[in-house]
Amino acid sequence: MLTVVNADGTPSGGSSLIDEIVREGARRMLAAALEAEVNAYIAELADQRDENARRLVVRNGHHQPRKVTTAAGMVEVKAPRVNDKRVDEATGERKRFASAILPPWCRRSPKISEVLPLFYLHGLSSGDFVPALEQFLGSTAGLSSATVTRLTQQWQADHQAFAERDLSGSDYVYVWAGGIHLRIRLREAKSCVLVLMGVRSDGTKELIAMSDGYRESADSWADLLRDCQRRGMRAPVLAVGDGALGFWKALAEVFPETRHQRCWVHKIANVANAMSKTAQPGAKKALQEIYNAEDRDHALKAVVAFEKSYGAKFPKAVKKIADDLDELLAFYDFPAEHWTHLRTTNPIESTFATVRLRTKVTRGAGSAAAALSMVFKLVESAQDRWRAVNGPHLVALVRAGARFERGQLVERAEALAA
Repeated sequence: MLTVVNADGTPSGGSSLIDEIVREGARRMLAAALEAEVNAYIAELADQRDENARRLVVRNGHHQPRKVTTAAGMVEVKAPRVNDKRVDEATGERKRFASAILPPWCRRSPKISEVLPLFYLHGLSSGDFVPALEQFLGSTAGLSSATVTRLTQQWQADHQAFAERDLSGSDYVYVWAGGIHLRIRLREAKSCVLVLMGVRSDGTKELIAMSDGYRESADSWADLLRDCQRRGMRAPVLAVGDGALGFWKALAEVFPETRHQRCWVHKIANVANAMSKTAQPGAKKALQEIYNAEDRDHALKAVVAFEKSYGAKFPKAVKKIADDLDELLAFYDFPAEHWTHLRTTNPIESTFATVRLRTKVTRGAGSAAAALSMVFKLVESAQDRWRAVNGPHLVALVRAGARFERGQLVERAEALAA
């Protein structure tokens, strides 16, 4: 087949020559696969004959051409047709051949169906992704802005199933807690989504629970934690969160044995707000000396140095550190490999950045239920990129009650059992 091309090598019709080759190859491969599927079906049933010894399953030409949107672009196929004269004894109805490759209702490949919600989740407006995909796929067959709306309806059902799953088989040794406030269109008050993620005993990170709450209140957090407990969740060894008092009050009520670790990033921001701008750079460096110290003893010396340097001029700032010192230094009692994960809520805050991008594009969700399901899908997709904590083999020892000093293991769980 001859094709007229422009000076830059693209076809005169505007489509790239390489794209046309790819689409033609995809069309031929799909046609060959459909032919092979039908031939195998007929060959398998070749012994099925009527009273006149005629085959009950034979070829019967082709269906009308159909345009299907695939990852290679839009391709036109003519699926082979089968005449199956067999009768189902149970129902009395004629049996029909059903292609596993190209179902009768299929107008786009599963990959396209998967990518549409991802475009929506990662910031592309539903009114923009159709023309955007048309540039890559060469057609909008099987696509519409309403397609995403239909596909995202499944998200709420997915979140409901997630929220009801059994947690007794999952042991979360560490947990991070956080809340993200989302704007809901036609509503003055923002919706707050409470998120709990944790580290399993094998060192992998996992989303534990998610629910809508009221301004991260103690009652809202308590409801979420009680629900996790009801579904079989054990008390974590350590919980990491910011200064929101609602979470810590609820945690002390539901899991009183869990230790508390305050997030250093949030704490530094709070301390800086109580100081002059000129003093903030030096103070932040001094605070870094505390949480980056080689052990608790050196951290305490850095605290004393911070108090001497800033106590006279900024007593309120120094008090913010002194009042929460035990909870700020709790991570030093755990393996040194885990310190970088435990001293901040960065593991959960980094995921919230994707959520904020999506809500900024859409100018807020249409409802609280839509916001919750959207955040769930965003976090679920981000979960595939979460890496295990450093020293994952040590997590099980933490759960077993092993003791760590200066970040090093000094007593194994076997010794405790003895």
